[in-house]
Amino acid sequence: DEQERRSKMVEKIFKFRGKTIEELQQLDIQQFGELLKSRKRRSIRRGVPEHQTKFMEKLEKGKPKLRTHRRDIIITPNMVGKTIEVYNGRKFVPLMVNEEMIGYYFGEFVQTRKIASHKGTGVGATKSSKHQGKK
Repeated sequence: DEQERRSKMVEKIFKFRGKTIEELQQLDIQQFGELLKSRKRRSIRRGVPEHQTKFMEKLEKGKPKLRTHRRDIIITPNMVGKTIEVYNGRKFVPLMVNEEMIGYYFGEFVQTRKIASHKGTGVGATKSSKHQGKK
C-alpha cells in the first residue's frame, strides 16, 4: 500500500489549466493567451508587445546568455528550462524558468529589494540604537 502511494506521487504530471507542457508548446501566443488570467490575457489580446516579440525571437535563436531589463515579459511554455538573466535595478539576477512559472511576469521572481537582516534585537541592532546602552 505504501509503495503504491509513492508510485502515484512520482507520476504527477504538470498541467497548466488542464494542458500538459507539450500541449502548451504547440499553441500559438494568442491561444496560450486565452488560458492566462485576465490582466495578462487582455494584454495579449491587444497585441503582443514588440519588446516581448523581439525577446521571443532571441530565445528561438538559442542564444546561450539572454539578459533583459524588461520585468514585464510574460513567461511562456517555450521558456521552460532556460536560464534568463533579469535586471533588478542593481545587477542581473539569473532566473531558471520551470513549469510552475508559466503565466507569471519575470519581475515576480526577481526581487528588487533586499530582505532586511538585522544583527539582533536590542543594543547594536541598528545605527540609531548604538548609544542607548551607555549611561
